[in-house]
Amino acid sequence: MDKIALGCDHGGYALMQEIKKYLEEAGLPYEDFGTYSSESCDYPVFAEKTARAVASGECSKGILICGTGIGMSICANKIRGIRCALCGDCFSAEFTRRHNDANMLAMGARVTGPGLAVKIAETFLNTGFEGGRHQRRIKLMMELENR
Repeated sequence: MDKIALGCDHGGYALMQEIKKYLEEAGLPYEDFGTYSSESCDYPVFAEKTARAVASGECSKGILICGTGIGMSICANKIRGIRCALCGDCFSAEFTRRHNDANMLAMGARVTGPGLAVKIAETFLNTGFEGGRHQRRIKLMMELENR
C-alpha cells in the first residue's frame, strides 16, 4: 500500500496517536502533516496540507481527525480531486470505499472512541473500490468541480 497522509487538529491529536500506532503495527507507511501537539490550532491549515498530499498523488489515501470530523472533512472536500467521507462506523467506512471511492477518511475524536476509530481506519484502508456502475457516478460527482 502507498503512503497514507495523516492530519489532525488539537482536538484530534490524541486519537491520531492511536491511529499512528495501528499503522506502525500493521507496517503501513504514513506521513504526518500535523498538528504535533494538543495546543490549540486552526484545523483548515492541517486539513489542506493533508488533502493536497492525497490530491497530488504523494499519498494514496488520507485520514483526518478533529473534534467532530466535520470541519476537517469540509475543508478537505474543497480541494480538487478529494472525496473525503466523515465516518463514525465501519459500515460507512466500507461503503464509502466500495461505492464512492473515497480517498480520505475523517473522524471525530470527541464522538468516536479509539478502539472503534482504529477499526474504522482499518476498514477504510483495506476496502477496495467496486467500480462498475459506481465508476459512472464517481465521474459525475467529480465533474461537479468543473461547474
